[in-house]
Amino acid sequence: MGVRNSTYNFQNVSDRVGAEAELLRLQEQALMGWNKEFRTLQGFGLSDGMNILEAGAGPGFVTGQLLRHLPNSKITALDIDDNLLETARRRLGDVPETRLQLTQASVYETGLPGNTYDFVIARLLFLHLHQPLQAAMELKRVLKPGGKLAIIDIDDGVFGALSPDLDVLPSILNKLARQQAARGGNRHIGRSLPRLLADSGFQDTDMDAVIQHSDLHGIEGFNCQLDIGRFKAFCQQGIITEEEYDALNTAYEHFTASPDAHAMMLFFMACGSKPAD
Repeated sequence: MGVRNSTYNFQNVSDRVGAEAELLRLQEQALMGWNKEFRTLQGFGLSDGMNILEAGAGPGFVTGQLLRHLPNSKITALDIDDNLLETARRRLGDVPETRLQLTQASVYETGLPGNTYDFVIARLLFLHLHQPLQAAMELKRVLKPGGKLAIIDIDDGVFGALSPDLDVLPSILNKLARQQAARGGNRHIGRSLPRLLADSGFQDTDMDAVIQHSDLHGIEGFNCQLDIGRFKAFCQQGIITEEEYDALNTAYEHFTASPDAHAMMLFFMACGSKPAD
């Protein structure tokens, strides 16, 4: 979600594609594979009653799920973008302060007390960060000794699969990855998560992958993620060519018109523990 020294800015994105469309995309992105992600988080050690920090909480779609699944936990939802947090406030306004704290701050300098949280979750945050090691070190600081950081993120090198294929999509994703890298982000962060955790001082690292499939979660959510309007904005910025956009648009029309269309996406999850000493 929004953070300074980051490649994501909700205002810039929503200016291009519309605030409601971007919020819908974020909602589908958060909820489509949530049950599998939650099971994996439980496997990493997340349990009810913990004091939990969600870093990069944005409009609070995952926050709501954490509150629902962990009724005895207190959740701190942190984001730098107060406009996104205001959306979370409106959605979660009936949750008492004893259960939910919304905090506007940078993930690099949270201002939160050290040695406080049992578990930290950072979902689709690290791909946007200019200084991921600094962020991981700050999240380690606020964890209790033995506490855990779980990172959920992507790797465009193993994006997933579509049928019928969108043949031009891999080359476009490569261009977007290079453009994001030039701006300080990393759309290939998934493969680097264990090393990032080790370099920032975490131990006992574990890693898993969560698969979202349209036959299981519905094709509508995937259509939202592949919204061609978002790619039109990349064309207007000169990141992809008009020819590439036209080819993608034609392929996408073929995909959506196919009665056999299906899609699969991969998300990577890594978790490390703060040393007990």
